[in-house]
Amino acid sequence: MATKRHVIVGAGTAGLNAIRTLRQAGDKGEIALVSAEAPYSRMVLPYYLDQSITEAHTATVSPATLDKWGVTRYFGRRAVALNTKANKLRLDDDQELEYDNLLIATGSSAARPRIKGADDPSLYTFWTLDDAKGVNQTIGPQTHTVVVGAGFIAFTILNGLIGRSKNLTIVESESRILPRMVDGTGAKIMEDWLKARGVKIRTGARLTAIEKKGAQHLLKFKSGPSISADLVVMATGIHTNLGWLKGSGVKIKAAILVDDQMRSNIPNVFAAGDVAEGKNLITGVKEVHAIEPTAMEHGRVAGANMAGKKVGYPGSLLINMVGVAGLDLASFGDWDAKKADVITGLAPERSAYRKYLFKGDRMIGAIMAGPSQETWSDNDLGMVKGLVQTGARLGGWKKFLAAHPFGIKKPYLATRTVSSLLPKTVLGQPSLPPQV
Repeated sequence: MATKRHVIVGAGTAGLNAIRTLRQAGDKGEIALVSAEAPYSRMVLPYYLDQSITEAHTATVSPATLDKWGVTRYFGRRAVALNTKANKLRLDDDQELEYDNLLIATGSSAARPRIKGADDPSLYTFWTLDDAKGVNQTIGPQTHTVVVGAGFIAFTILNGLIGRSKNLTIVESESRILPRMVDGTGAKIMEDWLKARGVKIRTGARLTAIEKKGAQHLLKFKSGPSISADLVVMATGIHTNLGWLKGSGVKIKAAILVDDQMRSNIPNVFAAGDVAEGKNLITGVKEVHAIEPTAMEHGRVAGANMAGKKVGYPGSLLINMVGVAGLDLASFGDWDAKKADVITGLAPERSAYRKYLFKGDRMIGAIMAGPSQETWSDNDLGMVKGLVQTGARLGGWKKFLAAHPFGIKKPYLATRTVSSLLPKTVLGQPSLPPQV
């Protein structure tokens, strides 16, 4: 049997996990990897910013490992067109790559607001390694840094910014911070925590223009005073990198629609990560989950099916976790379900909060907040995630949680949730350490 030609477009978490899985599955086919950048982890850029790691530590896979996997690299190249009838991918240098299986894992790019001055190159989005380098070169202890946007992306980098600059302002157009990650109570806990540590927060601030004034940036708003900044970081959302698929026949809604094998409507074209619109584990609705765990799982499932295995993916669990200045905040699953039984617990003196959402006796979503030491020492985050992920039936333990919302350990152990989490991975095989 002739070996297959696998082409992977994108060297992020999804693409690299697909390659690793292909080789672990014993596939001997040719692998070509197309990427505009050499592989690095976007998730560790905040640690590069706070100087706890060097640039070398942002790399996710070594050239030696790619050689071991037999990967032909096309780094510095972008995909510009796809001919699904001829099974050919065209690159930006007009080179064409033929494939038997194609994985699209091109991820997302930072989106900037459509306002005057927002496209100024001296404003950073902190979405790429080059952005991180620029911020590193600009920021200092007295730098007035303004972060535009107070969503998940902004909060992943706040630790690094707080550690490097004592003068930080966050502006958000919505009425509260983290509007698509937690409810109002969770947002207020985080806002109070940050303000107590000197961070200025301005919500309901609709930005209308950013003007360059020498080395300064002047941020203007629909109402309220302007803000002058030395450094501006734009954290105003992302958009999927799918424009190059126009005319390809690949079906796209919010992203590429995929089945449980990560196949698009064209059987030998797969998608994974931010560019894949797949099943939500809790609701069953197809959604885009632009998060690292989903990209990893998508890549592994796609790689297994490209290798000829028949592996179905049960769906992605929506997970958002941030830790800022010693406070952890997280949401899991259907955390904002409109029709759910809700149990809450609030200990404002400890900045601690629990919110559990139930359908019957199954936990379908949760919001958690608390000081890092307290939350992680009890492993509450992991236990709540496990209960949501497995859909364990809590029975009478639901009533227990209503009386003791911070006592998650007993229900977790009683339901033996750990036994369904530890031994298996998404591929139904024993867990293996990464081989980078």
